[in-house]
Amino acid sequence: MYKSLLIVLVFTTVACSKGSSSTNPVKTYTQPGQIPDTTIVTGAKMVTKTNKQKVYVHYMPWFENPATSGSGKWGQHWTMANENPDIIQSNGRRQIASYFYPMIGPYASSDRDVIDYHLLLMKYAGIDGVIVDWYGIHNVNDYPLNKRNTDSLFNRIPNSGLQFAICYEDAQLAQVKAKAGIDTVTAAKEDFNYLQTAYFGNNVYVKVNNQPLLLCFGPQGMKTSTDWQQAFSGLSVKPCLLPLEYQGNVVGSSTSGEFAWVESTDLTNLQGFYQNRAPGLATFFAGAYPGFKDFYKPGGWGNTLFVIDHNGTASLQNSLNLAKSSGSNYVQLITWNDYGEGTMIEPTLDFNFTFLQTIQQYTGVTYTDTELKLIYKWYTLRKKYAGNNTVEAQLTLAYNYLVALDVAKATVIIGAIN
Repeated sequence: MYKSLLIVLVFTTVACSKGSSSTNPVKTYTQPGQIPDTTIVTGAKMVTKTNKQKVYVHYMPWFENPATSGSGKWGQHWTMANENPDIIQSNGRRQIASYFYPMIGPYASSDRDVIDYHLLLMKYAGIDGVIVDWYGIHNVNDYPLNKRNTDSLFNRIPNSGLQFAICYEDAQLAQVKAKAGIDTVTAAKEDFNYLQTAYFGNNVYVKVNNQPLLLCFGPQGMKTSTDWQQAFSGLSVKPCLLPLEYQGNVVGSSTSGEFAWVESTDLTNLQGFYQNRAPGLATFFAGAYPGFKDFYKPGGWGNTLFVIDHNGTASLQNSLNLAKSSGSNYVQLITWNDYGEGTMIEPTLDFNFTFLQTIQQYTGVTYTDTELKLIYKWYTLRKKYAGNNTVEAQLTLAYNYLVALDVAKATVIIGAIN
C-alpha cells in the first residue's frame, strides 16, 4: 500500500552453564574497577540533542519469517506476489520484495533482538520515539500479526527510554466490514477503545497538548466528521488526531492538525504545505524521507507509483532542511523500514549507516557511526550466541549499559566476546 521518562529498572544477569558452548568467549571481570558481571542497577537515559524538535520515525511492524508467520512461510511484505526469500542469490542476499536489503537480513518484527537493535539505533541517532503503522484489533488478513508485533515493540519501549505512538490505517475498516461483518464505525470504536486501554494512558505514549497523539493515514475508511465523533465517543480523553496533509477538513471537528508525507514530485509540494497550509493548523508534523523506489511492479503488486532518487543522502538532507525551517516542533521520519517502497532509513547493505549519520547531525547528538556499528555488532553477537546463557547474560548487561548511555562499559563487554 502506498504510504507516500526516565524509567528506573533493575537488571540482574546470571551466568549459567546450561546450553552454553564448551569454550567461554567472554572475559571474566573480577578485578576492582572492572565491570561487574552480577547485579547492576541502572536505567534508561535520554540522549542530549541540540535540535529541540521532537523527531519520531514511522515504523512498519508487519514483517514475518517462517517461524513467526503461523504458516511456515515468509510474510507477504518480504515476498509480495512472487519473491522467495529462501532463494539465496549470487550476491549472497535472500530474494526479497525490495530493491534494498537490511544489513541484518530479512527479519521478524516480533523478534526481541531485532526490536532492541532498532530501538538502540534510533536512540543513538537522536530519534525520540516510534510511530507505528497500525491496522487495528480485528481478526482479518494479517492484522492480528501486526497487532502482536506492535504489542511486542511497545513492551520493549520503556527499556529503551524512547516514546511510542500509533498511526491508524483506517483504510482497513473496509476489509473488516467485508470479511468480519463489523460496521465501520463500530470497528473503529473497538480499535480506539483498545488503544485507550493498552497504550494511551502509558507515560511513554507520545502526548501533544496533554492528549495522546494519533495519526491517521487517510482518512480513507471514515470520511465524515460524524463518523469520527462517534468512533471517539467512548474515549475518556480525546486524542490529538492528525490526518494526512490537506485531509483535516474531511475529519472535521475531531482533527487537531495534519502531517506531511512523501510527495511524488520534488520538494516544491512539501514546501508549499509548510508555507501555505501549515500556518493555519493548530499542530502539524513535518516530514523527511531518504527517497522512494517501490517494488510493486516487479513484485507483482501493481504498477510502480513514482521514484524519488535517494542521491546518496541528499534527498534525506534536503527534506530535513525543509523540516528544520518549517516552524514545526515535530518531525516524522518516513520511514524506518518500508522496504517495499524503498523509504527505509535503518542500516542496509546499500546505504550502510549513512542515513542514521545524517539524522545524528540533524538532531545534534554527540554520537557517530562508532556507536551505530557497536550496536550492530551487539545484534550479531546476540544471534551468534543464541542459547549460550553465559554470553547472553553478558550481552544483556551490554544492552543495559547502552540504554543507560554508558558506551564505554558496553564497548568493553562487546569487545571481549569473540
